Amino acid sequence: MQLILIRHGETLWNKEGRVQGTSDVELSAAGKKQAELLALSLKDHPLEAIHSSPLKRAHQTAEIINEFHHLDIQLHWDLMEMDQGDFEGFSFKKLMASKKEFLQKWISDPASVKMPNGESLSELQNRAWHITEEIIGKSQNALIVSHNFTIATILCRLRNISLSEFRSTCVDTASKTIVRLGKEQAIIDLLNDRSHLLEASKK
Repeated sequence: MQLILIRHGETLWNKEGRVQGTSDVELSAAGKKQAELLALSLKDHPLEAIHSSPLKRAHQTAEIINEFHHLDIQLHWDLMEMDQGDFEGFSFKKLMASKKEFLQKWISDPASVKMPNGESLSELQNRAWHITEEIIGKSQNALIVSHNFTIATILCRLRNISLSEFRSTCVDTASKTIVRLGKEQAIIDLLNDRSHLLEASKK
């Protein structure tokens, strides 16, 4: 079976460099176009199930992809982005200026950090992996539309690597990652692919 991990299209907050977390921000016009191009790249893929975070940016992306597949989109709260607590809505520039000590720890040892009044990577991974295991257990070619940190923690589990290495599994907006699942191993056939966006920009 295949597990296809999709990060939602761009939002205005992505473009502005603001922390989104569980804030429910919609796709921008550019994000909707990205999702349409992503959907075209998947239109002939033999999908049997589509799962999504309920946050608008993910759900909207899933709906656009589903125009070619006509499946029931299954929403799961456990696929939401990491709750970034007090940092929700902050610009990255503001964080760098006012939270230097915290950010230094986040850079050097991300697995040990919990967002103030929010979640840690470990807490995020626990909830995201719980639903991912359920999805894998159905042995269907499944597509999951989620968020950067959420997808990164799932990939850490699939690759059997520490959360301290999560940055090696981070993904960009409107990207797809394809994982082939066997009885005892997960093989990543495609990681953070955005070729569908690049090809469109050349036309």
